[in-house]
Amino acid sequence: MERELTMEFARVTEAAALASARWVGLGDKEAADNAAVEAMRAVFDTIHMDGTVVIGEGEMDEAPMLYIGERVGNGESPELDVAVDPLEGTNIVAKGIAGAIAVVAIAKKGCLLHAPDMYMDKIAVGPAAAGKIKLDAPVAENVSNVAKALGKSICDMTVVILDRPRHHKLIQEVRNCGARVRLITDGDVSPAVACAFEDTGVDMMMGVGGAPEGVLAAAALRCMGGEMQGRLWPENEGDVARAQALGIKDVNKLLTMDDLVSSDDVFFAATGITEGALLRGVTFTSKGALTHTVVIRGKSGTVRFIEARHRFDKKPQYAMKGCLDGPV
Repeated sequence: MERELTMEFARVTEAAALASARWVGLGDKEAADNAAVEAMRAVFDTIHMDGTVVIGEGEMDEAPMLYIGERVGNGESPELDVAVDPLEGTNIVAKGIAGAIAVVAIAKKGCLLHAPDMYMDKIAVGPAAAGKIKLDAPVAENVSNVAKALGKSICDMTVVILDRPRHHKLIQEVRNCGARVRLITDGDVSPAVACAFEDTGVDMMMGVGGAPEGVLAAAALRCMGGEMQGRLWPENEGDVARAQALGIKDVNKLLTMDDLVSSDDVFFAATGITEGALLRGVTFTSKGALTHTVVIRGKSGTVRFIEARHRFDKKPQYAMKGCLDGPV
């Protein structure tokens, strides 16, 4: 993929973030998500690419756009796989709390795992600890090995975990090691990616979260030289059938980076919607808005943070009639 696509994918996530940010704190997660989806889809139409959504808003009969199998772009070469989450953290936006992002991962055709909409058990670290984790190893062993790789005392380690009843034992085991636990309410893509940046204060991400989100985070970690391991976590026979329909024959297989994202020719882009460890949220001004975006290119390993000032008099498609009315 050409490096010129870097800014194009930044525009995609910026549009979704700007649209959904109007709904922060208003308690309507569906409206926020719909706004993000519509904005992201509109910008995709302007990009010179022939993309197919492999991770999106659901099946064709479940989502009006950005559904699995939908073609995006203007149909020109190159052929690409597209993974999207226009609003990662719908509850976060509805409640007006930290950590929501708009995110995409783009790779050469056939290089992204077609992850079903189900759970995945995951462990993620940055480049300094790559090769030092094993999903099936005891928690204490993983925490200790990562601490050594990072040159840190275990008591200075921070492990991010979704605050769910299913993680009660995991949380206690991490605490028993002496490491600090940062609990999050939703949205585990951002903290998984944050592991690759030392200044975020996030050293590891562990626990069961969404499988599609695992692939999105793995794309960023692949670009950065980090590591994620995962295993699908089906709750019922329907989940197993869904995975098998997407070509995953063994739902119990340990998924490595090569299974999740099989090429370095990948782009990752994310724009902050609300404040987070990795990205600042959207700030509205008298003339428009400010956004904060990260774009990572796997081929070169280049990481760009983009601070953008958007003028709504120049970009009327991003202006709003009012928070409850939606976009113009």
